Amino acid sequence: MPKPVSRRELIRRFQELGWDGPFPGGRHALMRNPLTGVKVPVPNPHRGDIDWSLTKRILDQAGIAHEAWKQAGK
Repeated sequence: MPKPVSRRELIRRFQELGWDGPFPGGRHALMRNPLTGVKVPVPNPHRGDIDWSLTKRILDQAGIAHEAWKQAGK
């Protein structure tokens, strides 16, 4: 079972993969892919680490493959 990831780590990996942000949004900050214009929400930091199931849903919205995500974590 994959481990939860911190908000800071989520943002760091997105930036490593070429995403911009986080930018202020409605209820959540947003990360934006400058090449495609795709925007995905970044959960607020109040509740501790982000569960892997939510991280997986965010990655699916962003179109980021699991292997690319793991590679960005190294």
